[in-house]
Amino acid sequence: MSRETPFLRGVHRLAAFLAGYVVLLITAGGLVKSLEAGLSVPDWPLSYGMLNPPRWWEIETVRAEHGHRLIAGTVLLLTLWLMIWIVRREPRKWVRGVAVVAFVAVLAQAALGGITVLFFLPTAISVSHAGLAQLFLCLLVVLAVVTSRRWVSEKGAGSPATSASRIVTLVTATTIAIYVQILLGAVMRHTGAGLAIPDFPLAFGGLIPPKLDFAIGIHFAHRMGALLVATLIFWSLGRVLRFASQERVLVIPASLLTLLVLVQGTLGGLVVLTGKAVLPNTLHVGGGALLLALSMMLTLMTRRLDWVARQQGVAPEVEVFETHRLEQAVS
Repeated sequence: MSRETPFLRGVHRLAAFLAGYVVLLITAGGLVKSLEAGLSVPDWPLSYGMLNPPRWWEIETVRAEHGHRLIAGTVLLLTLWLMIWIVRREPRKWVRGVAVVAFVAVLAQAALGGITVLFFLPTAISVSHAGLAQLFLCLLVVLAVVTSRRWVSEKGAGSPATSASRIVTLVTATTIAIYVQILLGAVMRHTGAGLAIPDFPLAFGGLIPPKLDFAIGIHFAHRMGALLVATLIFWSLGRVLRFASQERVLVIPASLLTLLVLVQGTLGGLVVLTGKAVLPNTLHVGGGALLLALSMMLTLMTRRLDWVARQQGVAPEVEVFETHRLEQAVS
């Protein structure tokens, strides 16, 4: 293990737990929107003038909104704890910087949540609230990955025979596409366009809507984005299996991404076919966050493996593969 970068087990576990907990928080926010419960608690930062109003769990919409606030408050405190811990113990300056940015992001997220309530759910603020939540999740994934034993260990950084140079660009593009797709979904949800195209998998009985307005356009863009994301994920899995199949740190998240995108597509279809039923609608939001987190992890690990391979002077995997094919042809 590198002398300069010790493995801080507690920091890593807290960052990993917090990343998973934020997926739960985003899912809880999805439940609030699915129930249209955003104004069921009309004041902020208190709830009906109290920190914890009595019997709040007895009303479904209040339970969803106040419960979301309680989870968010816990996330804020845990992020503060994580930031202090990292600033005091982590020797890498850039990691300390990411921790500080994550805490600033969660403060901004709390402020956006409050503005959303106080200004009666303006679309721009609601979408910004959703988008920042996903960026905050990405920051926590970064902290969880770069504080892991594998990342800080020179021996665990990757096989000397592995270069991920041609995989990096693809999985990075996949992560960006997933984030853009989540933003399109947020715009669709917060503008009430979730059922603008009432059938699935077709659009008004055809492949392309016969007419376009804003609602139909954003809904159709979200569907096309889903196809793009699925294509990129399957392509990424193929590249990982072809060029880095010995690296479980890449194979596992790439395989999970592939399974999850199939589940996510099924949930998206069920949202339409059930008329935005609460359960598939909420799980679809949580699934998007989990997709982004896994893709972010895969992106970080491919970049790490590629960096290590370059430091060790390993040729890019495509060149190795082509050389091997040429040798076979000659022989």
